Amino acid sequence: MSKHRIGIIGGTGLYNIEGLTNQKWVKIKTPFGPPSDDFLSGKLAGRDVVFLARHGRGHRILPSELNHRANIWAMKKLGVQWIISVSAVGSLQDKYQPCDVVVIDQFLDRTKQSFNHTFFGRGIVAHVAFAKPICEELRQIILKTASREEVTAHDGGTYVCMEGPAFSTRAESLTNHQAGYDVIGMTNLGEAKCAREAEIAYATLAMATDYDCWKEEEHVTLEMIIANLHRNADTAKKIVTKTISQIPAEPNWPCHSALKNAIMTDKKLWPKKTVSDLKPILAKYL
Repeated sequence: MSKHRIGIIGGTGLYNIEGLTNQKWVKIKTPFGPPSDDFLSGKLAGRDVVFLARHGRGHRILPSELNHRANIWAMKKLGVQWIISVSAVGSLQDKYQPCDVVVIDQFLDRTKQSFNHTFFGRGIVAHVAFAKPICEELRQIILKTASREEVTAHDGGTYVCMEGPAFSTRAESLTNHQAGYDVIGMTNLGEAKCAREAEIAYATLAMATDYDCWKEEEHVTLEMIIANLHRNADTAKKIVTKTISQIPAEPNWPCHSALKNAIMTDKKLWPKKTVSDLKPILAKYL
């Protein structure tokens, strides 16, 4: 088993990956509480992978209940160096039709969860660079792979991250549409922030399910979304499988050294408990 694994986080509608061999369920305890579910490790497209159902098997966890720190800490503990995140999103612009793929490159934070989106605090201060919140190298591989599938794939876009669980009001949706943002979801920003701090290369495969509610003639219904989710899940599985085989064997992209100049606190002052809790993340700086 390679020490460098590829993580897959499956969003709404994607609770498993076909073709995964040598399957083994792994339960991980973290200093931040329980992850969304046990992790499924195995082999896919010749690579060692770890799969997590973001909302738990059976879809039991609200977006605002997600424990991003636990999920990403556990991925790091399992040797994950790259994460492909599959996410259902609403489209904020005409050009992104339901069942299109948007390989986003930016986020806008509309949550109130900042403290839950960082590993730091409790005596160690770090400020990672986040101007480019998506790993560009991984994003390009996903984009090229998606473009070869029978699906419309869009290069770049801003993902507005709201808390939910209710969908947007029309006023909110119109505001996001008129501002020129691209898609809206409830989950990926916290993952991306924690992954950057954990020095994991992270990219989002955003799968449009609907037009949110900014369109007068379009009203989001769960029935509409679920129908598109099933179509999107099949597309996502193909793209993820083909992307995995193209990821390099060694983690040497800029995201893999994101903490190098980010920690402000003098090492002599690092509290032992915080260091112990963050050992998988701080290991190469200890």
